Amino acid sequence: MPALRTALLVLALSSTAARANGIESWPAPLDASLARNGIPRSAASVLIQDVEGAPALLNHRITTPMNPASVMKLVTTFAALDQLGPTFMWKTRFMATAPIRDGTLKGDLSIIGGGDPRLSRERLWLMLRELRARGVRRIEGDVLTDRSFFSLPAHDPGAFDQRPLRPYNAGANALNVDFGSVQLRLQPTPAGADATLDPQPVGLLVDNRIRRIAGNNCGDPVTHLTASPREGGGNTLLSLEGNLPLGCTASFDWNLAPLPPERLFEGLFRTLWSELGGEISGRFRDAPSPPGSQVLVESSSPALPEVLRDMNKWSNNVIARHVLATLGALSEPGRDSAAAGARVVERSLKASGISTEGLVIENGAGLSRNERVTALSLGDLLRAAWRSRTMPELVSSLPIAGRDGTARRRVANSPAAGAAHIKTGTLDGVRSMAGYVLGASGRRYAVVLMINHPNAGAAREVQDALLEWTAGQ
Repeated sequence: MPALRTALLVLALSSTAARANGIESWPAPLDASLARNGIPRSAASVLIQDVEGAPALLNHRITTPMNPASVMKLVTTFAALDQLGPTFMWKTRFMATAPIRDGTLKGDLSIIGGGDPRLSRERLWLMLRELRARGVRRIEGDVLTDRSFFSLPAHDPGAFDQRPLRPYNAGANALNVDFGSVQLRLQPTPAGADATLDPQPVGLLVDNRIRRIAGNNCGDPVTHLTASPREGGGNTLLSLEGNLPLGCTASFDWNLAPLPPERLFEGLFRTLWSELGGEISGRFRDAPSPPGSQVLVESSSPALPEVLRDMNKWSNNVIARHVLATLGALSEPGRDSAAAGARVVERSLKASGISTEGLVIENGAGLSRNERVTALSLGDLLRAAWRSRTMPELVSSLPIAGRDGTARRRVANSPAAGAAHIKTGTLDGVRSMAGYVLGASGRRYAVVLMINHPNAGAAREVQDALLEWTAGQ
């Protein structure tokens, strides 16, 4: 009998260990999908667990640090809501010490950047209109731009993937506008395409050499085109080239980032101010606001939850960089804002009982080969967020599978459509997913899947299989 009891105990412990390591209970659709796409289990981390904390339905390699790609935005989101609160807003200010006489600001105009990730040309235009309403038509002095809220190392937009004009590669800047990019509207013509910028920043010229060729296969028209900037005469000349198939007939937008943040801001400011009948006698230069400056115009961003919604629904990397830098700038003024922000995030997670073992944060956006997080940490985070005061704000920021955002085309004709609030991430060799899935039983599950493997690009099917299986529970 003692021998039998010992054998039964060993069997029970072995079974428990097997379940804990994900050896048993793998969903057959998930396993089959991995096999079809040549992805071994050893390249995946998986966690499926009831948000109320019941034993996991599946966990596999959950303590292994993995590259999460854009799923890292979930970590940034949690910490931002925890540390800044759901009513937080960024502010941009126009200030001056000089008086306004006869329509002239008799000195410099200072513009204080507060790190607003949602400062747009439309809001800049409204600020300039308000400045005109204050009686200013001409700025007699210089325009001083104060970007000191963020302290960041020089940013190389081509460092990540040698595509410096891609908007997702734009860096954070305390006085950024339009996410650091411009939007070209292209209308195909019989010979090529008309390219327009509205408004067109002063200092940016367009050399349009797009031509038409035979062919009906249009697809994404931007893939047929190339853009390259060159400097000359104080301007940036943006050359557009490529052969657009005749099958491309509809107008389309092309977002590019050909100017550094300070040049883009100055260019848009000058264009919009001129359109409003304004004049500037001086030049633009970076400088702090002089002591004694008074606020002439102030503009506030949308509240943090709306900004996070834009960040997560459309996986906006520039917003994520700004959010992380804001956390750092408020916590450790004058220090490297991104590094300080990473420390704030780690402290926030630890204070909420979330594992930070193996956590590496570089920019908070996931556009990195260095960032790492474990499925255990993400699972802890999702369950902690579900219990938190800001749960509605975090969940509503996530794309709804089959409905909106970057997940709008996922599981569209499946019972899982509309049942999952999920953040996905994609890099070369990386496919990741984390969020919440409502099961058929009415239980809600925290779901994490990260794959780091050369075949990860084929893993969309694996993600969908996991969503559908979980929604059926």
